[in-house]
Amino acid sequence: MADFYDSAYAPMPIVGEFQDLWRYRSLLTLLVVNSLKTRYKRSFFGLAWTLFNPLIQMAVLAIAFSSIFRGALIRYPVYVLAGLICWNFFVQATTHSMNTLVWGSGLLKRIYMPRTIFVFVAVGNGLINLCLAMVPLLLIMLAMGHPLYAAWWFVPVAVFLLALFASGVALLVSILAVFFGDTVDIYQALVQALFFITPVMYPKDILPQRYAWFLELNPVHRLLELFRSPIYLGRLPDDAAILTAAAWAFGAFLLGWWAFTRKVDELAYRI
Repeated sequence: MADFYDSAYAPMPIVGEFQDLWRYRSLLTLLVVNSLKTRYKRSFFGLAWTLFNPLIQMAVLAIAFSSIFRGALIRYPVYVLAGLICWNFFVQATTHSMNTLVWGSGLLKRIYMPRTIFVFVAVGNGLINLCLAMVPLLLIMLAMGHPLYAAWWFVPVAVFLLALFASGVALLVSILAVFFGDTVDIYQALVQALFFITPVMYPKDILPQRYAWFLELNPVHRLLELFRSPIYLGRLPDDAAILTAAAWAFGAFLLGWWAFTRKVDELAYRI
């Protein structure tokens, strides 16, 4: 008897999309590599630009603000570069995911693949760039005599939680961008505002006490501190900080995954 497809036995989209993503993991790896090759194919500096870009940003901020924060932050370039690496990953992963989904619309209409794969291509791309950006950070630390603390072992944990949070936000904004065309412009404006109210280039202590509550509700600040504290201060975040950041990361991912998979079957008609 010929096999037939019974939709009653099809898994829920929230589960089925995860199963498909695991089955297509080799394609995910291939698309991440291809995305990197395409991005740097016509670039004079190639992957080296990933090393130069945070250094240039750090140099500009150090020149502009090092004298202002000299008393509050020793070795300011290390502080700001660690923050920029974390911030750049979050912004690149979330904004690039929207473009990657649109770029992959042609493939989605021709062959089947898990639609979330394009979001994770952007996040995977960002993770590679983050790892490469750690090289200039190490060089700056060595040049300035900043100690390499044993607490560095916690950095991969911080990166994992940051990647999980970024994936959730990327899933959410990507599905919104498909249905609402102005999502990209609105998100970019929000990200620019968020940069200035997140302690990337300044110590959080300079914020007026009446605004301290905002930092408590700012998940990017929470995750940034998990990343920067072992590198700059040489100490592990306290248990409450880790649990709060983990709650933000897993909560954002679950929300983004639910929102994306809930509308996943409509993508081919919307893109």
